[in-house]
Amino acid sequence: MNFAFSPEQEAIRDAIGRVCDRFDAAYWLERDRHGGFPLDFHQAIAEAGWLGICMPEDYGGSGLGIQEASIMMQAISESGAGMTGASAIHMNIFGLNPVVVFGTEEQKQRYLPPLIAGREKACFAVTEPNTGLNTTQLKTFARRDGDRYIVNGRKVWISTAQVTEKMLLLARTTPLDEVRKPTQGLTLFYTDLDRRYVTVREIEKMGRKAVDSNELFIDDLPIPVEDRIGEEGEGFRNILHGMNPERVLAAAAAIGLGRVALKRAAAYANQRIVFDRPIGKNQGVQHPLAKCWMELEAARLMVMNAAWRYDAGLECGAEANAAKYLAGEAGFRACEAAVLAHGGFGYAKEYHVERYFRESMLLRIAPISIQLIMCYIAEKVLGLPKSY
Repeated sequence: MNFAFSPEQEAIRDAIGRVCDRFDAAYWLERDRHGGFPLDFHQAIAEAGWLGICMPEDYGGSGLGIQEASIMMQAISESGAGMTGASAIHMNIFGLNPVVVFGTEEQKQRYLPPLIAGREKACFAVTEPNTGLNTTQLKTFARRDGDRYIVNGRKVWISTAQVTEKMLLLARTTPLDEVRKPTQGLTLFYTDLDRRYVTVREIEKMGRKAVDSNELFIDDLPIPVEDRIGEEGEGFRNILHGMNPERVLAAAAAIGLGRVALKRAAAYANQRIVFDRPIGKNQGVQHPLAKCWMELEAARLMVMNAAWRYDAGLECGAEANAAKYLAGEAGFRACEAAVLAHGGFGYAKEYHVERYFRESMLLRIAPISIQLIMCYIAEKVLGLPKSY
């Protein structure tokens, strides 16, 4: 059992760090103040070849795994980019995994190279206003009409829809009352986000201002049959190949966010003099930061375990959910401790930790809530009755 990164993985982390060095804390502070999608950062990652880190080499990707993608996401967040930088490329890393697994050769040739090269961006259109995480109850409906589907419905909390050309869309194609199991009758599409039929309305929110979150209003959107991913009615099974990697990569970003917050807190505690001594000498400052470091390291091991299991083709639902829970909580506590270590200056934007703290709240909520993770572990791992 070897817990060390391989030389190749170390090289990935170093290479990502060099790209991120071009986008310093002042850059991300500016994005946080004024918004505006970080297109130059997205393009820099694309030009360096990292958007396709876990896409097949045949289509321009690197052919690596979710382990390597996790290393990349942690490195981006830890550079100071936080969840803004991580979210700018998050969907483009994991989102098209269902296409890789279930898409036809023609679809892979058509979809993957533009995404990997950064010529196209995609959003993940699953969540709806009245169903939340109860995915089997989706109301968005795709009606077959000859060689196309006509789609109507609403989606919410769809990141980057203001700037994307494509969307991975999950819709019901068979009414819920006509299927034997609620997981049946859902179908997955990867198609144009055609703004003649889709109204995109931005949601103002607490953090991550530069990466938009949106509500989508879909009215008679035509989708060609050739944009369907996999078989009709099998969308729920197909989308799982995006959801578990999504949770692992979000967890990796949470680790990076917590680590950069701790780094800033430790640096401040070493230089801030109160009562003629650095505040870092006080155990009341030291101990919370030390505890957070340990929690982050423990969570990081779970993240890499979940990524390894996914790459090995093993069941990883419990591990992916546990990684997201542990990393989200550890990242939040580290950011909170960093603000408190700064005292009043922790509330000032120029010290950056207040931005990290705001962003850390996202990782306790999305892409799955704390409560549903615990329900999943209770039922699927411990064998307890389903509670919802």
